[in-house]
Amino acid sequence: MRLTLSSIQISRSIISFSWLYHGIFPKLIHIAPLEKTMTASIGVSNELSYFVTKSAGVGEVIFGVLFFIWYRSKVIILLNIIGLAGLLGFVAVLQPHILIEAFNPVTTNIALIGFSFILLNETNKNKSLQS
Repeated sequence: MRLTLSSIQISRSIISFSWLYHGIFPKLIHIAPLEKTMTASIGVSNELSYFVTKSAGVGEVIFGVLFFIWYRSKVIILLNIIGLAGLLGFVAVLQPHILIEAFNPVTTNIALIGFSFILLNETNKNKSLQS
C-alpha cells in the first residue's frame, strides 16, 4: 500500500499541526518561559499574562481545528497568513532578540506562510479546473 499526499494535504497538515502544537504544548499544558516573556513584554500583571497566554493557546487550538476543516477557504488561508505575519511583527517589535535565536518565529512563520501560499495557489488552481 502506497500513501501519496498532495501538496494541498501536506500544507494543510503542517499548518494545522503547527497551530495545534503551539497552542497545546507551550501555552496550555505548560507555559513555556518564552511565552511568559512575550506576554510580560506588553506590560500586564502576572495573572493577566497567565490568562492572555492560556487564551492565546485556546485560540490557536481552535484556529488549528478550523484550518484543518476549512483549509480550502480563501478567507481562512488569508487569515492564517495575516495572523502569522502579525505574530512575527509582534515579536519583532516587543522582543526582537528572539528573532536570532534557534528555532525562532522567522523560520517558523515564514515557512508556514510559504505553505499557505502553496495551499492558496493549489486551491485556486483546482477551482479553475472545476469551472
